[in-house]
Amino acid sequence: MNFKEQIKPFFWVENKGSVSLCLNVGTYKNEIFEARYDEGFEGNGYDWASLAIVFLEEQMPQLANDIEFDPEADMFCAYSDNADALRQFAISFKEACEDDELIADLFSRADLD
Repeated sequence: MNFKEQIKPFFWVENKGSVSLCLNVGTYKNEIFEARYDEGFEGNGYDWASLAIVFLEEQMPQLANDIEFDPEADMFCAYSDNADALRQFAISFKEACEDDELIADLFSRADLD
């Protein structure tokens, strides 16, 4: 399986000098956010970024200085000048999202933006 298939529904965007990992929110893993809807989580790009930050800090702290987040209401976006670091993050974050128990545990420590 190639990289772009491996990270779907996330998608990879190459810009001049940097790369981005993006997700159009609202179609993937909504149940993660529904568990904390009463706290104000809606599953928007900001909520995805909150989840991704916990994942990055706890699971891949060695990459924390290389990856930035720029979410919007309808899109999650992580970006970096270090394509290898973002690629590692993309693969691991997608795998974590597919592990319902792990992602629920990580999300339990996410802060509402």
